[in-house]
Amino acid sequence: MKKVLNNILYGVTYIMFYALSLLPFRALYIISDFMYILIYMLVGYRKKVVRKNIATSFPEKSSKELACIERRFYHWFCDYFVETIKLLSISPQQMSRHIEFRNVEELEQCFDKGQSCAAILGHYCNWEWLSGVGIAYTRHKDAVSGLIYHPLYSDVFNRLFISLRSHLGGVCIPKNEILRYLLRYRQEQRHSLFGYISDQVPKWENIHLWLDFLNHDTPVFTGGERIMKKMNDAVFYVDMERTRRGHYVCTFRLITKEPDSLSKYEITRTFFRMLEQSVRRDPSCYLWTHNRWKRTHEEYDSRVARGEIKIRT
Repeated sequence: MKKVLNNILYGVTYIMFYALSLLPFRALYIISDFMYILIYMLVGYRKKVVRKNIATSFPEKSSKELACIERRFYHWFCDYFVETIKLLSISPQQMSRHIEFRNVEELEQCFDKGQSCAAILGHYCNWEWLSGVGIAYTRHKDAVSGLIYHPLYSDVFNRLFISLRSHLGGVCIPKNEILRYLLRYRQEQRHSLFGYISDQVPKWENIHLWLDFLNHDTPVFTGGERIMKKMNDAVFYVDMERTRRGHYVCTFRLITKEPDSLSKYEITRTFFRMLEQSVRRDPSCYLWTHNRWKRTHEEYDSRVARGEIKIRT
């Protein structure tokens, strides 16, 4: 019965969002402007978290500058929502007018040599649009591209986001299954490029590295790096930039073509250095609504001392 109900809810939700996605960008941004008034000015969605995150990340900025970043962030956040919905129906031709993928030729050069690639990125600009990178390939149209994701608790919205991310040919794979899929693609001699969104908050037991990121002692994920090394993928940082409303440039910046030659966690350290540079370039396009620094090093050490966490060497 629950499965039937979920199917009905998904069908209704999909139809609603698909109909919305058919609207032109101009109409979607009018909706976004109304959302801004509702979410920011009336409801104040997660405003305390956003305000704290921005203030502690940029202690050198004045209160006026911080308030400006906050307002611009909520404008972009509402745009991100409608832009993501647009993925349900956008054509490759229309997508190519709104996002420019740069340095794709270096990805294809790796494919030429039989090496697959990994794209490491954060919650910056519209990361969902990375699922359309396949439209930029010139010689490897059959290469597998997609995003690694953490399944949502809501089955309805989990299926909806899979539909969004796969509309332009992207493949969505749950994070716990990615290695199995990569090995299968290798056996099938298929080249692949998967995006690893690597700036989430890890669970206590998955913390193996702390870094200075945006003026915070930050626990970070390292699992993506281990997979990249195991698969010997060429690793690229996804540097996204919002040039104007509804338009992005996505540049693939090479970190290494020999991941196993780098010291432990060097890929992760490099990624966070590059991500911070992107965020500082335009702080308004980073996802400040997450309570990213809720885990402290002090509490981590306390849990380790009590034996609640085992340190992996």
